[in-house]
Amino acid sequence: MPDPAAPRIASAASGFLPRVQESRDEFGRPLRILAWLSFLAEVIIIGTGGAVRLTGSGLGCSEWPLCTPESLVPIYEVQGLHGLIEFGNRTMTGVVGLLALAVLLLTLLAIGGRRLLVRALWFALGGVVLAVVVYVATAGLGSVLGAALMSTALLLSVVAGAVDSLRRTTRRRDLAVLAWVVLVGIMAQAVVGGFTVISDLNPFIVGFHYTASLLLVCLTAAFLVRLKAEPGPRERAVPSWFAILTHITGLALAATIFFGVLTTGNGPHSGDADILRTGFDATVLAHVHSWPGYVLAALVAALTVAAWTLRLDPRHWLLVLVIAILVQVGVGVWQAREGLPEILVGIHMVLASLSAAAYTVVVLHLKRPAAV
Repeated sequence: MPDPAAPRIASAASGFLPRVQESRDEFGRPLRILAWLSFLAEVIIIGTGGAVRLTGSGLGCSEWPLCTPESLVPIYEVQGLHGLIEFGNRTMTGVVGLLALAVLLLTLLAIGGRRLLVRALWFALGGVVLAVVVYVATAGLGSVLGAALMSTALLLSVVAGAVDSLRRTTRRRDLAVLAWVVLVGIMAQAVVGGFTVISDLNPFIVGFHYTASLLLVCLTAAFLVRLKAEPGPRERAVPSWFAILTHITGLALAATIFFGVLTTGNGPHSGDADILRTGFDATVLAHVHSWPGYVLAALVAALTVAAWTLRLDPRHWLLVLVIAILVQVGVGVWQAREGLPEILVGIHMVLASLSAAAYTVVVLHLKRPAAV
């Protein structure tokens, strides 16, 4: 016989489904578009940064934050194409920063309303005023040191704004954390970029600069995943052994990138024609770089086979990761045999960031919304 509670259950379900759909669409299309643009911009700036290094334009602008002691922008008759390439990468930093700021402001508006947004804007305004005061007060110390102190003051103000904002965030704290960390990271990257010029392209600072950019690609990819995910507690969606093996794969990926950065730092592409690298043997490092790369490929292949056999959630993104790594291995072998041509090295650098982003998405799919 019919269940007398069935109409009430159906009514409750019909009332619940629209709310779930509303939860998924609460952030709106503008935020999603800007989040995608932010991710793409982070990938593009790795390409432009690679172009600076691979064309020998690392010191195309001799000063920071000015391009020359007399000019903010490069003078083509003096610096030529190298100045334009280096300044283009600096300009791209501004684009990346503005996109990250827009993503942050829309995120705060969506999760906390105007009150949270206005507080963040007040901190931003205070940071700008403090930065100007610091710059004026340190004008006699030189433009480079003054700019560094000004940037540090602005960065500290943003960090203070992030702490205040996160203390007041009661929902979708994960999105707020990611948006703030990306903005803070971009601002810190601008300062690190200045130190690469001041240090005459120190390979360790340049390597750190690239690695930080790669991490920002991963963070913007994570934001896109979490933006689409349902809020609330999460539970593991894969067997424990699969999760452990996935994290071991992450260690292999990190080792591959680390030795790749060391290899590039001691190879022929120092970033400037007048700078010669001495230290580690690049030929030996190239082989050391390949060893964790092959381990990484084997681990990802094993994970992909297991995921498709067991029909686990991350299987589609593991397939994307397999394709990225296969192309990456192919480009790596090709560039080694061809004597490291610039275009192949640049592609290799960008593919490394995309591989890391794909791995980040795989990790985020190890869990799913907890069943209620």
